Amino acid sequence: MDQIQVTRSSMPDIEEYTNEIRDLWDSHWLTNMGTKHMQFQSELESLLGVEHVALYCNGHLALENILEAIKLPAGGEIITSPFTFASTTHAIIRCGFKPVFCDIDPETYTIDVNKIEALITDRTVAVVPVHVYGNICDVEKIDEIAKKHNLKVIYDAAHAFAVTYKGKSSAVFGDASMFSFHATKVFNTIEGGAVCYHDDSLEQRLKDLKNFGIHSAEEVAYVGGNAKMNEFCAAMGICNLRHLDEEIKKRGAVVAKYRELLSGIKGIRLCREQEDVVPNYAYFPVVFDREEFGADRDEVFHKLEENGICARKYFYPITTAFDCYKGRFDPNDTPVALDISLRVLTLPLYADLALEDVERICNIILSLQRR
Repeated sequence: MDQIQVTRSSMPDIEEYTNEIRDLWDSHWLTNMGTKHMQFQSELESLLGVEHVALYCNGHLALENILEAIKLPAGGEIITSPFTFASTTHAIIRCGFKPVFCDIDPETYTIDVNKIEALITDRTVAVVPVHVYGNICDVEKIDEIAKKHNLKVIYDAAHAFAVTYKGKSSAVFGDASMFSFHATKVFNTIEGGAVCYHDDSLEQRLKDLKNFGIHSAEEVAYVGGNAKMNEFCAAMGICNLRHLDEEIKKRGAVVAKYRELLSGIKGIRLCREQEDVVPNYAYFPVVFDREEFGADRDEVFHKLEENGICARKYFYPITTAFDCYKGRFDPNDTPVALDISLRVLTLPLYADLALEDVERICNIILSLQRR
């Protein structure tokens, strides 16, 4: 029996992609903001309803660049969540800021907005909340706090592409939002990312940061790096956008089957569906309580692995528990995030996952249930 991966990249038919890139063999223009790049950028701005989109070779450099471009006071504190991928914390630190970790909401696993203000000091310059598993942060409360304390808000929206809240795209909240288009995401460009933002003045700064500060063949006006999206990745994005609604619909059917089979099981906690949110079904996290269920997260993980099914301990460890930050941060400062990280498992989820395989996955999990 074939192994079931935790995710599988969505791809257009090969003929569609080769047709999309065919003219690159005529132009030989493979990078440096060519026609595919500009077309993809324009299509994203229209889809997401934002004034500006800057495309990147990956989401991490997109996040680093917006943190630098927005011109926050050097060395300031940024309130964020440790329940996230390595990129979020690494970007803050690599850009010279001090992360201050806020615990998470036990229902949505996003930043606990009721604990943010207690962490604000005269050194706080921004908040970097993380939309988790496609769950949207309490954007209204965060906006209220930011305005009260004059703070910038940059969302790590890597999990939230195409999610809407009260009819608005997740891209429009805060001062900026970063998206990842990595191959494992709901929507991918093979590798890639983007920053969505409102402030017109950021446009040139972001161009400078991602293209060596080059303004012309003879003028280099800024000390920038190289983070441009190439034409082949942009072409993949153009193709995958055509199928986005269909892909999300298929993922939704997989999630519905998981919910049907796992809801109401003692010792299994599923994320509640958020009000006023149209989801993208990015991930399907399950939190296990050994005392009630009869097996812990790691036992379930290994049982699935024995049966050729790859689940993921995601996010584990939380970033404050990373080896590279040992002695610098204390994971116990965010007890809810720490607890969830020790008990959560994201199950296989992708558009082409057969519902029969979902049933098999659930049957294996439920075979460990205390009778």
